[in-house]
Order: sequence, then structure tokens, then C-alpha cells
Amino acid sequence: MWGLEYFSFRDLWSPLFMAFMMAVAILYTFAVGPWREKFAGSEDVPFKRQFSFLLAIFLLYMTQGGPLSLLGHLMFSFHMTNMAISYVIVPPLLLYGIPAWLWRWMFGRAFWRPLRFLMNPLVGLFMFNLVFSVYHMPGNHDYIMTHYSVHTAYYVLLLISAMIMWWHIHCPVPEWARLTPLWRLGYIFVNGLLLTPACVLIIFANTSLFSVYNDPEVWTKAMGYCVSGDPAALLAKFEGGPAFFNLLSPRDDQQLGGIIMKLVQEFVNVGALFVVFMGWYRSERAKEDDVSGSEATVAPGRLNNV
Repeated sequence: MWGLEYFSFRDLWSPLFMAFMMAVAILYTFAVGPWREKFAGSEDVPFKRQFSFLLAIFLLYMTQGGPLSLLGHLMFSFHMTNMAISYVIVPPLLLYGIPAWLWRWMFGRAFWRPLRFLMNPLVGLFMFNLVFSVYHMPGNHDYIMTHYSVHTAYYVLLLISAMIMWWHIHCPVPEWARLTPLWRLGYIFVNGLLLTPACVLIIFANTSLFSVYNDPEVWTKAMGYCVSGDPAALLAKFEGGPAFFNLLSPRDDQQLGGIIMKLVQEFVNVGALFVVFMGWYRSERAKEDDVSGSEATVAPGRLNNV
């Protein structure tokens, strides 16, 4: 399917990365389970929150080390699908899955104080969108995809910046929240706007922008990131390079990728707007009910005094 049958188990599943992600999942399970009593203020973590974290780990593995990662080197539409899953869907799942007491334990040390400026909402808003947009400038994208150490470091930077951005939308530690619900709604709206130029450039470009997906030589070099052996042998095996696997033209594939990224972002943003608004609404209703209850309690006393 999509040419995956031509690749080995190691190419498809990245066993070392699989072992690392499984270790992260096991460590989390123990931290919120048997080891929970070792953390100050720890509480039981509901199943749905544990599932959220484990789902995020699974998705991150599939897009960064599993078959979807390999497909992202064959077709640009899969590359953007991976981007959308890794940096739009995974971060809120991770934030929701890690309980507040574990965040307090991780970031409650003086070591992090010099880096607190990164948690400014404006830094969070612009950092991810800038890093993402710079990455998808044609020359930058081809360079990062063909230089493996830079590729790994840049993807880690994307994930960290996406986590910081989503932190201000769904802050898992209530006392650390810097934005009111109204500001969060505006934050989500502006975030959607900031990513639009990069997606528009990709969708409406007259030509294929990225050599990785239309130049066999560049594609071969990029494939060295996710396949074992000599990647140069791929050209002899697959005539035409990326064109061998892609049913679409490079430009159509590029347009589809841009559309996928923007649609996923908008869909998730709509969900985030709904969650923030409903949380705000319930909070205001609860305050009104408390005030009404207090007035009802005080009223009989006043009558007795009269």
C-alpha cells in the first residue's frame, strides 16, 4: 500500500525509536500509578487522561518513526499530515494527559527560572508559527530534510514550541495560567491567522516548491533519514524517485498537503474555541449560582432582625 511493501521492517517501524517511545509510555504509567505517592499533592489520574497521553505517544511515534514518517518522505501530503498530527493534535493531548501535580514537580525547580520568558503568551503565539513557516520556505525545507542532525533538532524545536503555544490555550496547572478565557479565545483566533500565509503559499504556488518531492537526487538524500543501507540504491530500484510512489503530480500533492494542514488546524481550533467558551460559561454560571445561594441564605436572617 502506497509502496510501503518495498521497505523493510526496520525502515517502516524504527525499532530504536519504538523502544524509546514505549519506555516513555511505561514511565508515565508508573508515575501516575504505583509511584504516585512519591509526588507532593498527587491525585488519582482518570483513565481518560491516561488514555489521552498514551494516544499522543502512539501518534507521535507513528508520525515521527512509524510508517507515516516514511510516507512523509514519499509524498508531501503525508508530510503535512504528519505535521498536523504532531504539532496540532498531539500537544493538547499531552497537556491534558499529564496531571497538574506532575507538571509542578517537573517545573517547580529554580533551574527553569532563566527560561520563564519562553512562557510569555506572545512568545508562545509567535514562536511556533514562525518556526513552522520558516521550515516550509522551499530552500529551508530541503536543507532540513537532507541534513539529519538538523532535521532531528528542528523537529524537537517544533514540538517544544507547539507545546508552549498550546499551554496558553489549555493550561494544565490552574495557578500558572496567564490568560483569561476571553484572551484565550482571541489567542486561538490569532493563532489560526498566523499559520495561514504559509499554507496559502503552499496551496496556491504555481509550481512544486520542494525539491525533496520532485528531484530524485534530493529525494534520495532525504530518504537516508528513514531507510537503512545506501539510499543511492533507491534510484536504481525506483525509477523516477518520488514519482514512483505518488499517484498525484508534485503540484497537486503539494496543494493537498497545504489543504490538509489548514483544515486540521481549523477543525482543532474550532474544538478548542468550544471547550474554552463552554468552560468559561460554566464558570460564570457557577459564580451566579453561588451569589444567588448566598443571597437566599442571608435573606431569612435579615427578616428576623426586622
